[in-house]
Amino acid sequence: MKTIYSLALSLLILTGCSSKQEKMKKELTDFIRQHDSALIPLYKQTALASWEAAVSGKPEDFKKAEDLNLKMMAIFSDKSKLKRLEEIKVSGMITDTMLNRQLDVLYRSFLMAKADTGKLNAMVRMGTVIEQKYGNFRTEVKGKKLSDNDVEEVLSGSKDVQYQKEVWEAQKKIGAVVADDVKKLVKLRNEVAKDLGFKNYHEMSLTLSDQDPREVSTLFDELDSLTRKSFAEVKDEIDVYFVKYYNLKSKDELMPWNYQNRFFQAAPKIYGVDLDKYYKDKNLETLTSEFYNGIGLPISDMLKNSDLYEKPGKNQHAFCTDIDNAGDVRVLCNVKPNQYWMNTMLHEFGHAVYDKNIDTTLPFILRDPAHTFTTEAIAMIMGRFSSNPQWIKDMTGISEEEKLKIADNCFKTLRLDQLVFSRWAQVMYRFEKEMYKNPDQDLNKLWWDLVEKYQLMKRPEGRNEPDWATKIHIATYPCYYHNYLLGELLASQLYYYIVGNVIKSDDYKFQSFVGKKEVGNFLKEKVFMPGSRWYWNEMIEKATGEKLTAKYYAKQFVN
Repeated sequence: MKTIYSLALSLLILTGCSSKQEKMKKELTDFIRQHDSALIPLYKQTALASWEAAVSGKPEDFKKAEDLNLKMMAIFSDKSKLKRLEEIKVSGMITDTMLNRQLDVLYRSFLMAKADTGKLNAMVRMGTVIEQKYGNFRTEVKGKKLSDNDVEEVLSGSKDVQYQKEVWEAQKKIGAVVADDVKKLVKLRNEVAKDLGFKNYHEMSLTLSDQDPREVSTLFDELDSLTRKSFAEVKDEIDVYFVKYYNLKSKDELMPWNYQNRFFQAAPKIYGVDLDKYYKDKNLETLTSEFYNGIGLPISDMLKNSDLYEKPGKNQHAFCTDIDNAGDVRVLCNVKPNQYWMNTMLHEFGHAVYDKNIDTTLPFILRDPAHTFTTEAIAMIMGRFSSNPQWIKDMTGISEEEKLKIADNCFKTLRLDQLVFSRWAQVMYRFEKEMYKNPDQDLNKLWWDLVEKYQLMKRPEGRNEPDWATKIHIATYPCYYHNYLLGELLASQLYYYIVGNVIKSDDYKFQSFVGKKEVGNFLKEKVFMPGSRWYWNEMIEKATGEKLTAKYYAKQFVN
């Protein structure tokens, strides 16, 4: 009898537990349905308004985007909804994998509800003002206004070091225009972070984006150690080249404006291969479309909705945006027929094919990449092809002889670009980390201390300007830049897996993917379609058999 009684009691407990689980499951399902009904239409309106503002640069368009962003923020500022999500989460009653993932994403999204609504709204308004100032700023030299493209052309193409200096200094004037506003915004972001129980906004930003700040710092320390010696060697090679190029007496005369771009974030052209010439007579839009079509990831519909060429008032940078999480994906560029913009087009449409091919049967809040750096990885794999001699041959029709002639220097250029970018990313990551720890410190000095340490580039004597504020990401895309470097690591890991296991080749140096539909099929099935249904490292392991590792990046570019 005792055994029968125990069994009956167990059944009652299990039935009660099951009943509670079903009730909690229904409650979460109802919550998600109601949340989606409010979020989905507003999400699309906000994305469209932000797109229009970036294209037009008009104050009224920025105002519309700001107002809609505030409405979006209001959805996630409901404290009663956060409390309910917390209760559901703490109960441990949600055992369905897909529902549990949605609960996790929703909970992190609603955590902002703990912050003061007035502060959140102020953050949006301040961010809009700053973004508008960046968008409308034009470098002016001797009465002539220059776009960012014009500035880069002077820095990369002129041997007149005095003119380079004038253009570089004129471009840096945007720093003084926005610096005070950015500092105020940084302090406000920190206040919001502390309201939520974090030390500062940097820590909060990484944590809420599903990253452990300590792990990221450890990884950056590892990459610093990994690249320091190799970078010092190539930096010396760069300096020796430029002393001769500019007809200088010694390396001591080299200054930041001599390194061929505003921030020394990309490789200068020192290896005797002019990649621009392969694109100067080409339609980059056509090349991009043909490449993606050839690997089974067509982009013609996205090209129609994109905005790819310069306009007055238009955002001078490049980005991809998913308007509705249902297929309307767009790219903004300012294309010129050169290798930089070929890279950028391949990069941005790498983001685009990822967004476009996420499974639309997934719940709306899971129709995002597994993480922001996983979409960066795809963009980076694709962007690298712009300097790949096999890709150039396959896509532009250069001869086999020409390909072989430039092959060694192309690889050296790509390796140099990776090492230069890796050190630049160290500056950005460490600057933001320290800035959010103490925004009242001498940020001008902090910036140049880090530039000297990680990029081995000398600060201009006596200069005390907010050059840190000239980098738009610090103001408008905060605590994001480290994801670019994580993306590079994953790009190498995916590249090695695809070459060895999908294309089944042992030639890891020069693969173009051109015409390889199996590549598109693999990416679609293993990387794109899952969206964010899994934690990012789980997706990476399912796709490549390993969690994220730096070993393939080291194998490809450092060793």
